[in-house]
Amino acid sequence: MPHDGGIDIPKARFHRMDEGTQDDWGAIVQHELPFQAQQADRLLDHLKLLKDEAGGFAIDRLEHSLQAATRAHQAGKDEEYVVCALFHDMGDMLGSYNHADIAAAVLKPFVSERNHWMVEKHGIFQGYYFFHFLGLDRDMREKFRGHPNFEYTAEFCEKFDQNCFDPNFESMPLEAFRPMVQRVISRPRRSIYMKGE
Repeated sequence: MPHDGGIDIPKARFHRMDEGTQDDWGAIVQHELPFQAQQADRLLDHLKLLKDEAGGFAIDRLEHSLQAATRAHQAGKDEEYVVCALFHDMGDMLGSYNHADIAAAVLKPFVSERNHWMVEKHGIFQGYYFFHFLGLDRDMREKFRGHPNFEYTAEFCEKFDQNCFDPNFESMPLEAFRPMVQRVISRPRRSIYMKGE
């Protein structure tokens, strides 16, 4: 019998899902629970991939994330908001052309619809500060004018994103955010894998 974390737990026997049984899925759930419990650690480890990748900015992408989260924390934002600030650019390494979508998808089960929308749209809203230098429309975000989260997202970009490239800013270390991340990521709210969804 396979060994998992000091406990013998059976594995599913099927090789095709259409052959699965209740016992198979019971075994899978037993393996999945400890794996899910490590989600926060995996996300923090992924964020470390942003270290030493500056992409031409004055600081690396990890420090940018730390500055965003530190500023949000210092401004008294709640833990969920701070975690969103910390992970808002986590998609940079995997999705250079849609980093906000990746971050939003990862955070979606754990955050409010409002914070999810903010993370998902922050790339367009952030463009207000630089799109015109790239020949793009800096007012691209205006297509969302009137949305209930427009000002909320614009404020995020103004106070906790566009100003977070300062090499002289003293950020909190990544480990300081671990307890917040663990608390937020331990409480999924929305998922197709949850009853009632």
